[in-house]
Amino acid sequence: MLFRTPPRTPAPRRARVTLAATIALALAATACGGTTKDSVRDDDSARSTDTKADPDAATKKGLTVGFLPKQVNNPYFTVAGKGGEKALRELGSTYKETGPNSATDTSGQVSYVNTLTQQRVDAMAVSAQDPGALCTALKQAMKNGVKVVTYDSDTKPACRHVFVSQASAEALGRGQVRLLGEQLGYEGDIAILSAAQTATNQNTWIGFMKDELDKPRYKNMRLVKTAYGNDDAQHSFQQTQGLLQEHPRLAGIISPTTVGIKAAAQYLSGSKYRGKVLLTGLGTPNDLRKYVKNGTIEAFELWDPAKLGALAAHTAVALSSGQITGRKGETFRAGDLGSFTLGEGGVVDLGRPTVFDKENVDRYRF
Repeated sequence: MLFRTPPRTPAPRRARVTLAATIALALAATACGGTTKDSVRDDDSARSTDTKADPDAATKKGLTVGFLPKQVNNPYFTVAGKGGEKALRELGSTYKETGPNSATDTSGQVSYVNTLTQQRVDAMAVSAQDPGALCTALKQAMKNGVKVVTYDSDTKPACRHVFVSQASAEALGRGQVRLLGEQLGYEGDIAILSAAQTATNQNTWIGFMKDELDKPRYKNMRLVKTAYGNDDAQHSFQQTQGLLQEHPRLAGIISPTTVGIKAAAQYLSGSKYRGKVLLTGLGTPNDLRKYVKNGTIEAFELWDPAKLGALAAHTAVALSSGQITGRKGETFRAGDLGSFTLGEGGVVDLGRPTVFDKENVDRYRF
């Protein structure tokens, strides 16, 4: 299954780890959509506060929390939004959603941040298309008293109060490589089908994927290309086709995006490559169940997006209630999800992802 081409020249291991950690904190990505990297200062003036958290403060009711996903009508974000809406209803507050139709419309996402600010929402939960491009708008929102939570995909830390992470970025990145490695017997050429080139979460995970691939056990696995489907089903489908045409000896694909892995599965399932080119990544059981059952996918992983949305909602209300401010070590309770503690950089992890395969995929409905 090996495609003999000149070997890649990997970056030094230490440099890769440093890069991945840097991306994980969203400190070094190029901005787009009219806001340049140099135009946003990495200061904490907008988010800084002298107010101390009071974990025993009463939970405020009657708040309005605006959810701004990367892309509305995306099944993944729809599930996350429903989780946020349910949590806010139980907390006695109001959910509203707005956002662009395209996962790469960064300037559009900026305008929606401004709209939520003008509507005087109490808090907003944002899945950022770009780590820097939203910063000016988000800092203005914070200066106007809006509590800013990012979820799923982060901004630079100075541009929000708390980032609600799906799971440890390192665990997600390395885990997808381990899944594919086990399936391939640690041998063969592989490719990555990502979302947008600027997506913070995608780049974080890919950084850890590349570092994992540097370990001795993967010496016979080689990453030949990273392609970008821009979280568009048709484009991701075409990128999958292109990868197989360009690399006819490709043994496996990792797609760390729910849109991308579904599109790749659709292509592989109806082609001669089904069961020959292995596919894994991040997807929902409802989207991928039939592909697990027909042998296109052996296993994939994901967290529960409804719980991610719910945790983002609880975090927004906790911020608005003064129970947390975004500092490391602060704790709060998120209903049935349990208690959470903020980590370095104001990051809170939902928990470990679940691996889905033919033995358990029917037990999950999201």
